[in-house]
Amino acid sequence: MNQEPASIRQRIRTPRAAAIAGIVFSLLFITSLLLIWVSIPANPLGPASAVINHLKTISFSLNLLPFAGIAFLWFIAVVRDRLGELEDRFFATVFLGSGLLFIAMVFSAAAAAGGIITVLGSGSEGLINSGAYALGRAEIAQTMHIYAMKMAGVFMITTSTISLRTRVFPHWMAVLGYGLAIALLLSVGTIEWIPLVFPLWVLLISAYILTENLRPQSDSPA
Repeated sequence: MNQEPASIRQRIRTPRAAAIAGIVFSLLFITSLLLIWVSIPANPLGPASAVINHLKTISFSLNLLPFAGIAFLWFIAVVRDRLGELEDRFFATVFLGSGLLFIAMVFSAAAAAGGIITVLGSGSEGLINSGAYALGRAEIAQTMHIYAMKMAGVFMITTSTISLRTRVFPHWMAVLGYGLAIALLLSVGTIEWIPLVFPLWVLLISAYILTENLRPQSDSPA
């Protein structure tokens, strides 16, 4: 008799923790992006001196990304948990694949940036003189702002489509997701702040899920 209430409490607790993880992802990812934008010039072919002067800040921002990625995996889990038996295999595959590719590309770009920062911190001039620094920065910019953000846009479109089909989120959130995803897909590389659209959208979805999971608990009898 005691196992059933315990099971119900566990099912309520898990989405709530995952929704909090979505908020954590948003805050960490936004903080990392802002620190990088402040510390690194927008032009990938710019001088390395500006980067050398902010090595500690850049290293700190890069160290936030692994924790943001872990939190994002929890966010993916809570969306799938919310779908339950309504999950469609086709959309679920695109949803999960785009989310995992986004995290993989962010980690890849962060690892490459971390390697460049380590070499620059050692005082090596060969990295700059050989052109490897400029090439590395260009590759990181392409990976992060083009490919990773494209996958983020696909993730938003798929999630919005699933929401319209299953009504797990309000209709206006799905429509907003479509609009922001289109802006993200078409504006990457032209508007510097456009990558912030994705973590802000995740923050909105996570806050809604968290509110929905807190409401039954507050209304339930003691």
